[in-house]
This record gives sequence, structure tokens and C-alpha cells, in this order.
Amino acid sequence: MASRLELSWQRTATAAACISIAATFLVGSYEFVRSVSTSLFITSFGAASLPYAMTAVPFAMALLVYCYGRLLSRLGAMRTLIVSSLGSALVFLICYLALKRGVDGAAAFLYVFRQVYIVLIVEQYWSLINSFLKPAQARLYNGPIIGGASIGPILAGWLIHKKAVAMGSEQIILLAVAALVPATLLAYLSYRIAGEPQPSAEETGGRRGHLHLALLRQDRRLALLAGVVCLAQVVSTAVDLRFSQLIEATIATKDARTAFLGGFWSTTNLAASGMQFIVTPLLLSVLPTRWIFLGIPAVHLAMAGWLLGHPSLQAAAASLMIFKGIDYSLFRATKELIYIPLSYDARYRAKQVIDTFTYRLSMGLTSAGFSLAAMLAGVLPGGFYPATAMGAAAAWAGLTLPLTAKKKD
Repeated sequence: MASRLELSWQRTATAAACISIAATFLVGSYEFVRSVSTSLFITSFGAASLPYAMTAVPFAMALLVYCYGRLLSRLGAMRTLIVSSLGSALVFLICYLALKRGVDGAAAFLYVFRQVYIVLIVEQYWSLINSFLKPAQARLYNGPIIGGASIGPILAGWLIHKKAVAMGSEQIILLAVAALVPATLLAYLSYRIAGEPQPSAEETGGRRGHLHLALLRQDRRLALLAGVVCLAQVVSTAVDLRFSQLIEATIATKDARTAFLGGFWSTTNLAASGMQFIVTPLLLSVLPTRWIFLGIPAVHLAMAGWLLGHPSLQAAAASLMIFKGIDYSLFRATKELIYIPLSYDARYRAKQVIDTFTYRLSMGLTSAGFSLAAMLAGVLPGGFYPATAMGAAAAWAGLTLPLTAKKKD
């Protein structure tokens, strides 16, 4: 087993606070670019083309995760995070300049890149957190850590909602660039306080592979967790695509869509914040992990059923808001408990494969499936999307049973 970081409670609290505030700026940057990139893409290519863009995401994600693995082997965890963060800021700046020159393809690139940079960096934050929190601490602190991170996206969404029409969508990209600078500095400070986790001698320099894919075969929990992450993204993608279709049908202009999306995501993050600070610590302290893991897909199954029976922008918004709210709080905090006792390579390499690549691969394959179905059958009925979400949620619930089963002696 690789060495873990053993910290005093003061250093633990300070490191956790720094990484939480860093995440505020990081997820704030994502909030700026999420609403803008969706609106710009719809303007340039239409909502019907979104599945094609989503299909490109896993290829981009595979490239970034592989590059991450090599950087981790060469530079170590802290320097890899710095390169990832500042490199993302540079990409956004280039996209902004291209859009100002009228390059429509930059809208597609921005839409794809914003899907991949955020998960790559967020999972690096959690790899550090899982290296210095003990399981009992994580049950108490994971929710508030995520809650602190929610302040940035709430403010970013509010700003977009209020100022998108006056500022213009493209200008908001510069706010994402600016937000990544303090995010990088605070993440670096958290590493300096907590210390940089070190691999075991057998794991040093990526000796077992830059991504150590064999771990998914060797540890059944990791393979099952990958399946849960995959099915969760089928639910998310199906609901998200239906939501985008209904936005296009309901709101006609680019800046009005951007403003609506900014308000939607701000409200979503506000709701998630309440779950992060109150609901998540409470449930993790009183309920077994199995009950929580089973309850989450049950909620999404019910919401998808409601969207199927009541197809409207309001129902789609509520379904997506509840999914994201739980995903950003209870699901995330519970899922991270699985990684804490595992090795360095499990926390830093296998985690990226599961929570970054598998996460986006599922989204891309789901989108490709919808695209193929549309090519073969013509325009898909709106109910096809929530019906798919219902099936995936049911399968997700089934996988949680072996995932949370007690290990036999």
C-alpha cells in the first residue's frame, strides 16, 4: 500500500479549505464557459448537432487522460495539476480570439473542451483530498468541501443571467480564463500545506503503466464503480439532450438562451449547495452507503418518468437540476469514500480512467447512439430520451448491490 498523508487536524482543515476555495474558482470558470459554449454551439450548428459534438468528447478525453498519465509519471501530482490548470486557461483564451475572428469551428472546439478540462482537473483535486482525509473525516467533510466549491458557480451563473445580454456571450469566456489563475494558486497552496502524496516503489514513475489499467481488472470494486459512473452518464446525457431540444424550441435568441442557462445553472448550484452543507453530511452520518447508492438512481428513475409523462421545458429543467444537484453533492461525496483506502495508483491513475474517461466515454457513446438512431429512424420522438434515462437508472440501481456488498473474510 502506498504511503498516505498523516496530518494534524489544523493542517487537514487548512488544506481542505484551500482546495475547496480553489474549486470555487475552478468550477466558477466552468460555469462561465458552460452556458456560453452551449449557446454559441446552438447558434452556429443547432441543437440537433449536439449529439455529434458529444460523440467527439471521449476521443478528446482519451487524449487528455493519456497525457495526464504521462505527466503524472514525469512531473508528479502537484506539477501536473499546475500544467493542467494553466494550459486550460490558455486554450480558452485561444478559443475567445478565434470566435472574435468569426471562426465557427471554435464554438464546437470550446463545447468539447469544456466537457473534458473540468473533470480532468476536478478529479485531481479529489485525488489530493482522498490522500489526506480519513474515512470518518470524509463522511463529515466531503459535503462542506463541495459546498464551499459551489459558491463560485452560483455567483458565475448569477452574473451570466444578469449580464450576458449586455456583455455579449463571447466576452464571458475571458472571465473563465481569469478564474483559473486563483484556482491554480490555491490548489498549489493546498499541496504545500498537505504535502505531495508519493507512490510506492512499485508505482513510481508509472512503472505499472501510466494509467495502470490492470487495477480495474484486479479490484472488482473499481470495475463496478466504472459501471455505475457509465450508467449515471447515460441518464445525464439523455435528460440533457432533451433539455437542450426544449430550450431551442422555447427560447429563440442566443443571448436570451445564455441568460436562461446562466439562471438555470445558478439555481442548480444553489440547490446543490444546500445539499452539500446540510443533507450530505447528515445522510452520510446516519445511513449506510448501500442505502444512499440505491436511493440516488431511484430518484432519477422517478424524475425521468415524470419527464416522459409531462414533456415540457419545466419538467426537463427540474429533472436535470435534480440530477446535477445530487451528482454535485451526495453522489460525489459518497463515491469518494471508495477511493480513500486504496493505493496511490488507484487514487491518481485508475480514478482518472473511471471518473474522467469513463464518465465522458459514456456520454459520447450515448450521444452516438442517439445520433445513429436518428439517422436510421429519422427524428426521434421526445419521449425516447427520458425512456432511455429510466432504463439506465434501473440498471444503475442493480450495479450498486454488488458494489456495496460487504467483503467476505
